[in-house]
Amino acid sequence: MKAHTAAGLILVALAASSCGGRKAVEINPNSVPVANRWTGTLATPPELSGVADIRGGSWMGPDEKNAEGTRAHVDVLNAVPGSVHPWHVHRGRCGADQGIFGPAAAYPPLKVGDKGRASAEAELAVATPRSGEFFVNVHASAKNMRTIVACGNLAPPAR
Repeated sequence: MKAHTAAGLILVALAASSCGGRKAVEINPNSVPVANRWTGTLATPPELSGVADIRGGSWMGPDEKNAEGTRAHVDVLNAVPGSVHPWHVHRGRCGADQGIFGPAAAYPPLKVGDKGRASAEAELAVATPRSGEFFVNVHASAKNMRTIVACGNLAPPAR
């Protein structure tokens, strides 16, 4: 039994020394735990099947910089390279919109890169909700806000 323990300690020491002198991972005690986030998966609505196939993920949660605010994030892939898409967190569910959560101007548009990917983050001057229904939608363009090219309902954080 002691031989196994000593061998285990040697393996741990070798693994630790093989990190190439890189700095150890540090956890920021002020960062918002993932468990406090509303999360969702984005997909193109069925009515656009064959026209678009945008996928991605989204979340919203407490803002680390502003304890009274909310940070929202969206990632998309398989979008048209060079396209620009407005996006927002809304109250309600996909297909049952009850209005934008926070000020619409706080959401910077998604600017799709050469590989069809884009990310954006919004800082909202409103408290993170503790209950309700929310979703993220991605619009076709600033001139075509009625067409939703991706949508995803947000699941509340586990409490």
